[in-house]
Amino acid sequence: MQYEPWEPARASDIIAGLTHKEGATLLMLQALQQAFGYVPQDAEPMVAQALNLSRAEVHGVLTFYPDFRREPPGRHVLKLCRAEACQAAGGDALAAHAETRLGVTFGATTADGAVTLEPAYCLGLCATAPSAMMNERVVGRLDAVKLDALLAEAQR
Repeated sequence: MQYEPWEPARASDIIAGLTHKEGATLLMLQALQQAFGYVPQDAEPMVAQALNLSRAEVHGVLTFYPDFRREPPGRHVLKLCRAEACQAAGGDALAAHAETRLGVTFGATTADGAVTLEPAYCLGLCATAPSAMMNERVVGRLDAVKLDALLAEAQR
């Protein structure tokens, strides 16, 4: 996935275009992440000022939702479902396997910048086995073989 490099002027344009929308805080943070791949710390006061909020309020929204990133992601983002149904179907073992193989914990990026490992909370495919998402591609019925294939793909 290709993202734009952080540019305050571009961020200002994104924020300005959403100032008058309902739910503008979330919309702005989502749009910033979509553009840059993450929400830079420098964007927090920009959002706060545009919406007449405290920086703490914006920071609270940003840190409450696990889908927001504070750092640029790796070239690939691998999300493993951590919802209860997937955990009960073997997701904990798969999550531990991914952390071990990648050498990172959830929320971190491998040293080579190849993979960011993130939690997901219900990808909608948890009826029989855990699920995952590689970039924007959802993979259901995840098992160790499929996970190893995803990890190999991401590390290329």
